[in-house]
Amino acid sequence: MSASKKQETAVKMATEQGSDTGLNDESVREYLKNHDDFLQRYPDMLDYLHVSHASGSAISLVEKQVSVLRERNTEIRQRLKALSTNAKDNDALFEQTRVLVLKLLDAESAEDLYSTFLASMKDDFRVDYASMILYSEESGETTVRTESRDTVKKQIGSLFRGHKAVCGTLRAEELSFLFAERVEVGSAAIVPLSMKSPDSEPLGLIAVGSANASQYNNNVGTLFLSHIADVIVKLLTRLNGARD
Repeated sequence: MSASKKQETAVKMATEQGSDTGLNDESVREYLKNHDDFLQRYPDMLDYLHVSHASGSAISLVEKQVSVLRERNTEIRQRLKALSTNAKDNDALFEQTRVLVLKLLDAESAEDLYSTFLASMKDDFRVDYASMILYSEESGETTVRTESRDTVKKQIGSLFRGHKAVCGTLRAEELSFLFAERVEVGSAAIVPLSMKSPDSEPLGLIAVGSANASQYNNNVGTLFLSHIADVIVKLLTRLNGARD
């Protein structure tokens, strides 16, 4: 008897007699894992192996494999569909961001930056709420919303961690302060208008919000909004320098 035939007989005996042969389920399992071509070498064994079906009836191993492959195929299709949807959404978001950046580059004042950003968020990006707040200790004749750093820190200071963007569900008073309107419930993404230097002071912030409390959460990316914030910081610095 060949060595392969002896191995086949040993597996059959272990299945039928259990621990009497010194083999058990685990040893058979390990053998099959280490000899993954076993069923290919002995295809007749497929006739003896059956798996219980959800309906209670028994199906052959081949049928079970087909079922598993079909389920995996469905799962892969769903993943591909999700990836395709995300790609389309990102393409649209990229195009909206590109158009906004070009509009911002045409701004000749901080007021122009302010109005362009808010109009684009509302008309192009279709967000529920949008805000830009510039830090200033002085109040003057301007259409730009300004607040002192102390006021912002008092109202929403707990939301900021360094110079990073944050997303999450906000309290009603935090939302109302950010967007200057009464908002009972919702979520927001907030990005500081900061230079890349860790020692630099933020110039302000931009924020977008939703009446949906789960719209902006920790899983939502802020890459595009952060990119817009970087552009605004560069332009504000240039415009303020030209004004001085």
